[in-house]
Amino acid sequence: MPAAAEAGPPPGWANLGLDIVAADRVRELIDNHGERFLLRMLTERELADCRTDEGLNTLAVCGRIAAKEAAFKTLRVADTILPWLDIEVHRAPGGWPLIELHGRAAQLAEAAGISGITVSISHDAGYAAAVAAPIPVG
Repeated sequence: MPAAAEAGPPPGWANLGLDIVAADRVRELIDNHGERFLLRMLTERELADCRTDEGLNTLAVCGRIAAKEAAFKTLRVADTILPWLDIEVHRAPGGWPLIELHGRAAQLAEAAGISGITVSISHDAGYAAAVAAPIPVG
């Protein structure tokens, strides 16, 4: 493989991230591992956003998992485990999703010249998908 392909896009190009999550798979993980699974994937604030008067909104959980994975993909790091709780997805006052980076994820973004990550989430027919794009420093 050419070195340029291994290095990723040239400076100034956006490293987009995309992910899709099946609600059936997440329901299975919740059924098998319960709150332990949720607390490994989502912060308390994210979980609060996913709860309704009727209970846990599984598609909202899926959307946040997809958004975290898509955001992580924008960082273009190899051999690194996704720091799930270091990438937080919450709602802006207008309702759209925002990505907030903490800890290791913030360090990886800084090293990659990324000041933030923007994300869009969609839910339909048992799936949630997210696309993320980095916001370069400067």
